[in-house]
Amino acid sequence: MTSADMALPSQDERTMPAVVLPDLDREPLDRSLAALQALTDQHGHVIVVCSQGVAQATRRRLHTVRSLLESDRIALFSPDLPPLGLAVLARQLRQLASCDLSPGVLASAGRLLTHYVHAGALLGSVAKLDRVPVNLKSHAKSWVPGSQFGVLAHPQPQLVRIGPGATLEGPEFATSLLVARGQLQSDWVTGTLAKAWSVRGLRECPLPAESARWWGTGRLIEFCTFLPDLSVLYQLVTSVRQNRCHWCGIDVIGDRCVFCSATAPSVSSVHENQLPAG
Repeated sequence: MTSADMALPSQDERTMPAVVLPDLDREPLDRSLAALQALTDQHGHVIVVCSQGVAQATRRRLHTVRSLLESDRIALFSPDLPPLGLAVLARQLRQLASCDLSPGVLASAGRLLTHYVHAGALLGSVAKLDRVPVNLKSHAKSWVPGSQFGVLAHPQPQLVRIGPGATLEGPEFATSLLVARGQLQSDWVTGTLAKAWSVRGLRECPLPAESARWWGTGRLIEFCTFLPDLSVLYQLVTSVRQNRCHWCGIDVIGDRCVFCSATAPSVSSVHENQLPAG
């Protein structure tokens, strides 16, 4: 992780601890190189989970370090999720890291599990929200004192103005709900939304520092539903067909290697390569 507040507490005693790489955009390059090299030497492979809301300098530093180390054992994972959703996904990967999954399958699992995360927020204003489509009518209403908006950023963008009966379409499977409160007072998330989504567990945690920038306001309550059970996560991942990367030979899920970035050759390309010469 690139910030300590994105490393959520462990779900159980098997959950692997997170390693935080702070101040990547401010520390000397040689220190960043040494830190990633040490992690790679110690663990063999490293999965760096990075929010798209971090400073561009941090993202550039990660790509620079990976390039200078010339390593296919460092995967940079930066899905389009709000900060709390990304923190939840990172913890799920830490849960799975205790299982008998190969590095490539574990890193690929992040893409798969993203589809089972519902991440959003209750906002006091959408005037500066640029991550989710907002129409002019909602922009105008955001200037009305007391207006609040329920927003879902993933998996499908949704936006509703909070009022009697207002809710969002949620998951169609059993989940737990994690809530992080910012500078907004409301019981809509823990009451109305949690009931509508039939969540089976609810916990609260501190709001990630990147959340206010991601959502365009500090007047928010961020929320995320997720699959909490390791057995369910493991079954999901192991039920998907695994492929071997044709370039580096590592086992992965999907058609793109998360470590060397090679994509699986097309069927036509494979057939052409098998044609006899002459």
